[in-house]
Amino acid sequence: MFRDRVGRGLTRREFLWTSLGAGAGLALAGCGGGPQNNPAVQGGSAGSGKAYNGPKVTLEFWNGFTGGDGPFIRKMVEQFSSENKNIQVKMNIIVWEQYYQKVPTAVASGNGPDVGIMHCDQLGTNAARNVVVPLDDVAKTLDLKESDFYPTVWEAGLYNGKRYGIPLDMHPLALYYNKDLLAKAGMDKPPQTKDEYMGVLKELKAKGIQGSWVSPFLFTGVLQFMSLLWQYGGDLYNSDVTKATFNSDAGVEALSWMVSLVKSGYSPKNVAQDAEYTAFQNGKNALHWNGIWNIVPFGELKDLNWGVAPLPQIGSQGGAWSNTHQFVMMTQRTPDPNRQAASKYFINWISQHSLEWAKSGKIPARKSVRDSQAFKNDLPKEAAVAREVPYIHFPPTVPGIADVETASFDVAVQEAVLLKKDPKPALDEAAKKANDLLEQNRQKYQG
Repeated sequence: MFRDRVGRGLTRREFLWTSLGAGAGLALAGCGGGPQNNPAVQGGSAGSGKAYNGPKVTLEFWNGFTGGDGPFIRKMVEQFSSENKNIQVKMNIIVWEQYYQKVPTAVASGNGPDVGIMHCDQLGTNAARNVVVPLDDVAKTLDLKESDFYPTVWEAGLYNGKRYGIPLDMHPLALYYNKDLLAKAGMDKPPQTKDEYMGVLKELKAKGIQGSWVSPFLFTGVLQFMSLLWQYGGDLYNSDVTKATFNSDAGVEALSWMVSLVKSGYSPKNVAQDAEYTAFQNGKNALHWNGIWNIVPFGELKDLNWGVAPLPQIGSQGGAWSNTHQFVMMTQRTPDPNRQAASKYFINWISQHSLEWAKSGKIPARKSVRDSQAFKNDLPKEAAVAREVPYIHFPPTVPGIADVETASFDVAVQEAVLLKKDPKPALDEAAKKANDLLEQNRQKYQG
């Protein structure tokens, strides 16, 4: 989502289609079929999903893992196919932007994949358009329940009280730190409180180092704002996502703290897109808020002495933005019970073997994998970030929610961080825009 790849990462445009949704494209995809009599809902005759005893089938599995995580999913699919001779998986990896356009079109034409991956804020739109089918009976058949995952990531697969996603991972924002620069500030561990954080910045500033660059863009400023909003006790929207609440006192405090880093000289002004990411790689930025997925590319930089930790608690409580990749099953014009049964088995197998997937810079959604000694011992950096799990927050699973964000608080964060508007009026104006869009989406998707 976002920087799902090794190297410099996705552009802002690509990210908007991956993590935050391509609502406009999906809105055109109103497709028929629906879940009626679909074996994904009714259950197939070729196995329970815990096993497959039907004839040989070939599954179509689509996803957007075109970056550094691509080799990991390829290895897992190859292993699955080698161990299950009567289920071969044909994988189609499409850059996320195109993926979220092509899937609804393929499903509408009767040529959609059997299994796919979607971010949680794509589920509502796709469910509303009958692109994906409910998976409540799949979860029941596989004996999957909330306690096998974590409440927030389990709930992220729900839309309108029905399950449409089976969680694969969580990929939250984390704190990357330059160990050499921290040493110059007299610290040998990452700051985890507001006082510690500000103490480091003051020491670094005295040595001519701007230690915490604040981006006005989605990467990484908007993700930082959302994390701080939750830390200060706020939320993006009200409980039924009919009204924006990000302009609350908590939102103003969150954005004001970010702006204060710029005004105080702890961050340069007018940070360009991805400049904070590049500065960290070059040893100029000591404390860098970015996603867990960057563990892989940073690990390839031999001259960078770095570490990663949970986000510091700047507000009154823990809080971190995250998204999640969830398995989905597509609506089929002519459902094949054998392929549906094989799909359930494939989803369950990948979930159980998701330690390999965690190596791509992810936190396993499955608790048994996350709690394993192999995860804790073999992937210490990912395990360190996993301490955030109790207080991570996901975007709401609501149709069209991506369009609301990009036109509202994305803009407010940019205006405030660029010192063009004060935080409160910027957020107030954005909230009015968001409320209009939320109402439009309600009429558009629900009637």
